[in-house]
Amino acid sequence: MENDTIAAISTAVADSGISIIRISGEQATFVIDRIYRPRDGKKKISGQPSHTIHYGFIQDGDEVIDEVLVSLMRAPRSYTAEDVVEIHCHGGIYATRRVLDAVIKNGARPAEPGEFTKRAFLNGRIDLSRAEAVIDIINAKNEFALKSSVNQLKGAVHEKIKMLRETILGQLAFIEASLDDPEHISLDGYSDSLKKETEQLTDQIRRMIDSADDGRILKEGIQTVILGKPNVGKSSLLNALLREERAIVTEIAGTTRDVLEETLSMNGIMLNLIDTAGIRNTEDIVEKIGVEKAKEKAEQADLVIYVVDSSTELDENDREIMRVLSSKKVIVLLNKSDLSQVTTNEMVREFIGDSSPVLTVSAKENTGLDALEKQIREMFYSGEISFNDEVYITNARQKAALTEAKNSLEKVLASIENHMPEDFYSIDLMDAYASLGRIIGESVGEDLINEIFANFCMGK
Repeated sequence: MENDTIAAISTAVADSGISIIRISGEQATFVIDRIYRPRDGKKKISGQPSHTIHYGFIQDGDEVIDEVLVSLMRAPRSYTAEDVVEIHCHGGIYATRRVLDAVIKNGARPAEPGEFTKRAFLNGRIDLSRAEAVIDIINAKNEFALKSSVNQLKGAVHEKIKMLRETILGQLAFIEASLDDPEHISLDGYSDSLKKETEQLTDQIRRMIDSADDGRILKEGIQTVILGKPNVGKSSLLNALLREERAIVTEIAGTTRDVLEETLSMNGIMLNLIDTAGIRNTEDIVEKIGVEKAKEKAEQADLVIYVVDSSTELDENDREIMRVLSSKKVIVLLNKSDLSQVTTNEMVREFIGDSSPVLTVSAKENTGLDALEKQIREMFYSGEISFNDEVYITNARQKAALTEAKNSLEKVLASIENHMPEDFYSIDLMDAYASLGRIIGESVGEDLINEIFANFCMGK
């Protein structure tokens, strides 16, 4: 299977100007020779130099299917490190599929999802962390997610993991050498130096693990719940942020009974906005369900925007909301600043203290929203994110492997503390080394590799 020549449509299957069919494998040039006819009568693609483009026609037997450009990239200087041929034909579902059918009929088989990138990994062109970055780039929905994924594709995670593993390998080699030749290599005082080195390694890995939450937010967006009493302007705020009338707004308290979810890109920051039912004590069964859903969503949120009607007084319902928000990241919005102010910034701070920012806005007049955007950026990204120095972990598999490595290194520290023999250090150091190796694709099973690449889109 892995030596087969594969083919797939690498662009979206839709009406478009251009479509690309990619062929990869040992027989790629022979497959294209069977269906390609050069316009100027030059020699076949198989006789052409690498990294060249050729103009001609794709034929199925004697029938001309399309006028095309064909690019040739010979191994190992290609995406898969195999011979790769790409057919650039006219867009359109029918024409593109006819060209692919001709390719399949003449010696290639349909590629599985992610199989081109899988071959790039198996052929040693990229490691597993870079391969995972490819699908993250495809799925990126905001500026930060794209920059983080490109940084990982350039090798940021690979280089960091490589450095950590080299440090561990050096310690393993020293222990092994000292045990084999104790007369010439002394272990006196070694536990102290190993302890210092292991503590530094553990700290670096811990910081990478801690970055996983930021990485998830970069990749998926900030789960943002809009919370407040009924009729304080939550739905108006949602509409103002989205710049469209997405939520129903009336003067009747309790209009919103269920959660309403929308995605917003706010100058590169992606918010997964969730408008909820107003929280208050009520006997209405349907509204009660909505209130419970609102509290549940708030518990799961990365950020809660607590909307207060500044033209009315705070009451027991506000105190109930404060209890829900006690351990969350919160931005308090004093809404309806276009009306006479009854509740002030100072009054709100009596409830919540100084830990959460309080901003004055008017959803109706669209004022104060720039300050909200700035506050969100500072709260989650400290104003800016540096992708030159920071490594962000963006998926659960990598985080799990890092956690396993950290646990193993903590066992080394425990062994040092308990004055255990050096053999115990080696066992746990080797476990940490292996756990880190799984991030870049060393010592991973075939089932895991297949699972990772199965999540890719077809043609990539």
